[in-house]
Amino acid sequence: MKPLFAAVFSLFLATPALAATDIQTVETPMGFTAWLVEEPSIPFTSLEIRFRGGTSLDAPGKRGATNLMVGLLEEGAGELDARGFAAERDALAAGFSYDSGPDSISVSARFLTENRDEAVALLRQSLVDPRFDEDALERVRAQVLSGIRSDARDPDAIANARFDEMVFGEHPYGSQPSGTEESVTALTRDDIVAAHQAGMTRDRVYIAAAGDISPDALATLIDDLLGDLPATGAPLPADIEAETSAGVTVVPFDTPQSVAMFGHAGIARDDPDFFAAYVLNQILGGGGFEARLMTEVREKRGLTYGVYSYLVPMDHAALYLGRVASANDRIGEAISVIRDEWRKMAEDGVTEAELEQAKTYLTGAFPLRFDGNGPIARILVGMQMDGLSPDYVTTRNAEIEAVTREDIARVATRLLQPDALRFVVVGRPEGLEDETSGQ
Repeated sequence: MKPLFAAVFSLFLATPALAATDIQTVETPMGFTAWLVEEPSIPFTSLEIRFRGGTSLDAPGKRGATNLMVGLLEEGAGELDARGFAAERDALAAGFSYDSGPDSISVSARFLTENRDEAVALLRQSLVDPRFDEDALERVRAQVLSGIRSDARDPDAIANARFDEMVFGEHPYGSQPSGTEESVTALTRDDIVAAHQAGMTRDRVYIAAAGDISPDALATLIDDLLGDLPATGAPLPADIEAETSAGVTVVPFDTPQSVAMFGHAGIARDDPDFFAAYVLNQILGGGGFEARLMTEVREKRGLTYGVYSYLVPMDHAALYLGRVASANDRIGEAISVIRDEWRKMAEDGVTEAELEQAKTYLTGAFPLRFDGNGPIARILVGMQMDGLSPDYVTTRNAEIEAVTREDIARVATRLLQPDALRFVVVGRPEGLEDETSGQ
């Protein structure tokens, strides 16, 4: 298998991934910094913008304001109402998307070289001069409320929300970014304007571009696009330690299959042991059918269709999480197996064969991510937010290859905490008692 992956790896490095290694740093006259991969062969550009903070910047009592505000950015700007804005965007064959999460607001744009100026001018209006019309506000509010009600009937969403609440409490991470029915219903236009002023500011923006644009043209574009945003935004929330204790929290829900979210504290992205933890997780629960959890829970015992684990390094906390679903009368056994595997890896580490297989997959899959201007720009802006340098695209695989069994063993004893592994089970699990005391 390894020669095949090596060949695939070399092939993709020779095409789009190789272009991604030529990252230019662009400094604009107004002081913005952007990363650029210039690729003039196709006449369009992908632009990615991130504002650090995201929904964690919601003011007290205004939960859901940032999420609702971001949903309104394409619902009219400047002289154009929602219909006019959409018609103008479509006439330019441009694509804009806006999203929010606990740590960032994201803006993605695609535009043709021939009408770049017009597309950027339209995008600028949505960022700098959104209308927040009352009719659009009520329409998007109704969509958000529908989503909140849908989540209240979704076992996965319930498990996620309960886990976050237990671990983070009153911190912004402890409540859902979309807010509650009550908080969203109470939001006013003034709240939306305040969220815009707090979250979309020049002091916390990250920018990346890929495609048919020169460094000088990008510098001019960025200053025109972002120069009129507020200079500073609301303070970022404090860091918080994720604290859990071993046990099961049961959330009763009428369904033939229980869903379990499980986890405990994780590891920060800038931790020196992050790559060892990343490889460890690939072996334990992140590697599809070859991962230990999938092998033991699904393949050997038939307890689930899928089980997985993943690292969650956020700006202000880090988690190590997993998810499994099983019939109500079998979820208890699935949880028992997961606990056993968690403890085995903490105590015994991994085999050389597991380590080599994980490295082969992780190094071979990495170049496949660079499959176009859009993905390249998203990777670059994510690298910036993670505090990585441009040469990460060429050094990353070497970091993976450098991980040893000894590294895995050391990090396993630190990262894996069987005595803190908390399960939140949503359903009617048989034989499981709620053990929420102390959480």
